[in-house]
Amino acid sequence: MKQSESQVRNNRRSFLKKSALAAGAATMGAGLLTRGISTFAQSTGSSSGSLSAGDIAILRFLAAAELIESDLWTQYAELGGIGDNPPIEVAPNQQLNNYQIALSNLDGDGPQYITSNWIDELSHAAFLNGYLESKGADPVNFDEFQTLQGSRATGAQNIGRLTNLMQLNVDTSWFIRYRSATNPDFGATFPPALTLDNVTAIPRNNNDFEGAPNPNFPGNDHIQAIANVAAFHFGYIEQGGSSLYAALGQKISSLEVLKIAFGIGGDEVAHFLEWVDFSGNAVQAPVAPFTDKISGLKFPNFFNPLNPLIQPSLIFPVPCEFINAKLPHCAVIRPSDDRFGGAVATIASFTADGLFVGQSPKFFQTVKQLAEEADAATRSV
Repeated sequence: MKQSESQVRNNRRSFLKKSALAAGAATMGAGLLTRGISTFAQSTGSSSGSLSAGDIAILRFLAAAELIESDLWTQYAELGGIGDNPPIEVAPNQQLNNYQIALSNLDGDGPQYITSNWIDELSHAAFLNGYLESKGADPVNFDEFQTLQGSRATGAQNIGRLTNLMQLNVDTSWFIRYRSATNPDFGATFPPALTLDNVTAIPRNNNDFEGAPNPNFPGNDHIQAIANVAAFHFGYIEQGGSSLYAALGQKISSLEVLKIAFGIGGDEVAHFLEWVDFSGNAVQAPVAPFTDKISGLKFPNFFNPLNPLIQPSLIFPVPCEFINAKLPHCAVIRPSDDRFGGAVATIASFTADGLFVGQSPKFFQTVKQLAEEADAATRSV
């Protein structure tokens, strides 16, 4: 729950006393990410049972999106999480790294939330691929594209990655969009709440753990700036997932597949709501304002001056235009039109975000085909 800017948030579950990064956590992620047989299905013939080709295309793209999310959340969990569920007790001499401490400055339970979000995304990817297989359809497998260099900081595995978290252009306009009464489905556009271009959201190496001590909070300005970037990136990723399920759900024919989309999509919305609150803590006291002297990143206090369009404590969607601009405003997920929240739009957004910097042309061709097939699906009854 959001507190006033003059109060220091209490650690709701005494995180710093009981939790730490578990050494084997990322191994679990690597195992679940490799589930599958082929990159994408070559056909959707009668072996797919009662599912339409459109429903399979939607499920296949959702599986691809969840594999992408699983890869990036694995990287966050390795360096900023606490390991597997349930949390592992900390030995008396065990210490958190500075990234975990910086994330805990935003919310004492932040590292637990990261781990929980990571486990959720792994389960989504594994379930969607398993469901496709149960219907005789090919699952999605991106193993051949896990070639990117990840963080070299202590705690990160030295394995190939699907996504790049170290050259991000984080679109922070979502922070304003959900506090506005206008809707991108009706053509509304929004400025960024913060400019975060070509930035890292994880420590790139052990040097990033260091920086000038900050008297306002445990840790230092440099690692806090990296954690703050991550906070806004968390919200960016999960708001995209919320819109994606809302957009593609409208094209589904099977009631069972629709149940899957509602179930997983609802979990994405739950993630998003937490990160709305979390990112808001990065731009209010006691963390903000501050400037990282190493990167030059500035994080102002969004309560000073108070502006409802960036007010951190407005964590629920503000009622906005929906279905018809003449109807009463309604609090909803937006966008929900596939032009802005569908599969092709999702890949375009991820690409602009910098998530795929360094990926191969074949990877872009693959995700483009998956996205176009999903968006081309039509609902039949």
